Amino acid sequence: MSVTEVNPAPQWTPRRTGQSKMALQFFGLAVTTFCLAIGITYLLMEVLGRAETGSDLSFPPAFAVSTFLLATGSWAMDRSIRFVRVEKQGLFRKWLLIGLGLGILFIGVQSYGLWAMFPEDRSAEAASLGALGFVIALSTLHGLHFFVAVLFSSFVVAQSWNDRYDHEYYWGVWFCTWFWHGLGIVWIAILAIFAIAYI
Repeated sequence: MSVTEVNPAPQWTPRRTGQSKMALQFFGLAVTTFCLAIGITYLLMEVLGRAETGSDLSFPPAFAVSTFLLATGSWAMDRSIRFVRVEKQGLFRKWLLIGLGLGILFIGVQSYGLWAMFPEDRSAEAASLGALGFVIALSTLHGLHFFVAVLFSSFVVAQSWNDRYDHEYYWGVWFCTWFWHGLGIVWIAILAIFAIAYI
């Protein structure tokens, strides 16, 4: 009896193919999300341009649209939780994708709104006058945090495609939804600061 018969060479078997597939799905979805948001911003910049506001800052219409998108996306994420609790996987995934799409639109419209707020004159004197810099900084930080929320949503969508969530386990969806709700509350506070400073 030879040694190879007693101890055959170990066969290589692929491990964690489900996790590898999910990681590739997440990466592809995240890159697509980022590219779509940039494309929406660019399209809005080309089509709408910069609004003439004069010397006074006014409430950008893009912020009203992005507020609507944020609220609607929050509602869509809530709907996804309702459907996963009753094991309606098709509707659960549909509402997750709707929420993700609204998040992409939010980032694009929000980025355009920030670009439209920047004054043409970017001198040191213009930057130090008023609360414009403060409002832009808060809005930009909120947009960056929302980008993280959209990445969370992309991860949850990729996990849902791999049947990760059901009526017993949907913590990732729950966490993502409440992160989205929290950013909505922060956005309302930013709008309140905007109203106090300029209206």
